[in-house]
Amino acid sequence: MMKQIRLLLLLVPIFVALSAYKSKELTWVAIGDSITYLNDHLDETGNRVTMGYLTRVTKQCNGLHYINKGFNGWTSGGIAKNIDSLGIPVADIYTVFLGTNDWWQGRPVGSMSDYKAGNGNTTVYGSFRIIINKLRSLNPVAKILLITPMQRVDFVYINNQRNNAFGSYRTKNGQSLEMVVNAIDSIGHWEQIPVVDLYHDRRLAIEDLVKFKRLKNPASGAYENYVYPEFTKISFDAVTDEYPYPKEAIGLTYDGLHPSDWGNAVIAGAMTKVFKQWFGADNTANK
Repeated sequence: MMKQIRLLLLLVPIFVALSAYKSKELTWVAIGDSITYLNDHLDETGNRVTMGYLTRVTKQCNGLHYINKGFNGWTSGGIAKNIDSLGIPVADIYTVFLGTNDWWQGRPVGSMSDYKAGNGNTTVYGSFRIIINKLRSLNPVAKILLITPMQRVDFVYINNQRNNAFGSYRTKNGQSLEMVVNAIDSIGHWEQIPVVDLYHDRRLAIEDLVKFKRLKNPASGAYENYVYPEFTKISFDAVTDEYPYPKEAIGLTYDGLHPSDWGNAVIAGAMTKVFKQWFGADNTANK
């Protein structure tokens, strides 16, 4: 009996330690634009999205808690400019999912020399240097993951169709979206930070971003459903035309830019793969 008691007394601290170890939670800070922001504001998608990529990742990775630092319409330049006032906490993981607004707003991509020399917040390269420096100052041993923009077709905001933009099949201010993507990839390679390249992911192909765009036939004036790339050649009048993406047009995005449930699932799957390589497949926080 005494042996059993002694054994029990020896095991209790072990059980307590294991319990505390298993309950340890990892903190993930997700820095991004509207794609990140919308995870916690599904009503702003017209409830076309039921679960964003952040929620999906945490459901696939046990013991992971996210903090959403997504800002509607922001560029890497906006994040870099305000980096000290955004309340970004110390965390175990940081993800940076930016770039599509930099391209649309015509910000110069710059060159790798801007990043290496820390040439300031005038180019995409320079902005990312400021952001990454900040994250490393918060936690030098934190894991960092960079995520490139995905391709985009013609964006039309579901709550105000006057807010619209053409897709990445064209250049903006002489720059392609792929130039931004390549910059992020180069930064990741130089810093030895993993990059989830959504732009070149075949599962996020541009022709699947929407099933069609409903536009007026230029000859007859009747509404017809046009697939990519045909719809890129037909004009859309934001004042007089109907919203061009009814629910049945939803593909990988619900509005030409922002991921649908399908798109968010692809993004979450790619990120979860990296997280589990870092922390283990069985229980993210137990490794």
